[in-house]
Amino acid sequence: MTTATKVHDDGDALAEAVAEALIQRLAEVQAEGRVPSVCLTGGTIAGLVHRKLASSLNGFDVDWDEVDFWWGDERYVDATSDDRNAVQARRDLLDHMDVDPERVHEMPSHDSGLTLDEAAQAYSDEIRAQGGGQFDVVMLGLGPDGHIASLFPGSHQIDVDDRIAVAVPDSPKPPPERISLTFGALNHTRAVWFIVSGVDKAEAVARSRGDLDLHGAPATGVTGTGEIVWWLDAAAARAVDS
Repeated sequence: MTTATKVHDDGDALAEAVAEALIQRLAEVQAEGRVPSVCLTGGTIAGLVHRKLASSLNGFDVDWDEVDFWWGDERYVDATSDDRNAVQARRDLLDHMDVDPERVHEMPSHDSGLTLDEAAQAYSDEIRAQGGGQFDVVMLGLGPDGHIASLFPGSHQIDVDDRIAVAVPDSPKPPPERISLTFGALNHTRAVWFIVSGVDKAEAVARSRGDLDLHGAPATGVTGTGEIVWWLDAAAARAVDS
């Protein structure tokens, strides 16, 4: 297990570095003869990363129709809602690529006809059907309160260890209904990349790299099996010990 911290001047430079690193990682996995699997996240910096990726598609040896795309969490709203992480990812990235629709694994939406619990179970079943969800890269944002995916400090979903995805009916951040991968699923990855931008996240970054337990700082519960990288801009890194 290795842990690295990469600090960039601002969000734009951070997003460009993450995009380049992800493309390189996916190309390396494909060169090994495997189909890479990446777990996407949502939020402002994720959108910027997606747009950087979309503008960097040419000149890199990645077969985008041979990449599996998953999500670490999703807002349980209608399929076309701009609140959905998948809608953001499609608009900023996936609609600009020749992806295989069968390899884009969105979480169910509110208008799917499923209850929230059924939707979480359906995503668990899909991951299980695809071999259990061994990700090559899990990308995670970090909220000012320290939440990752839709696992919020002090929430009972943090303690769920017998499911791949869990229903979140009472998120303290709107919209209240969400689906999140559990720690067991998030940790089934070769690389964990925390991508954090902005001074409002600085204290959360410091707490998440300290000695709090996962109820106080959920990011401490995500370790993966190979590497952890903290991708930060200077504002988010201001409280990090040098």
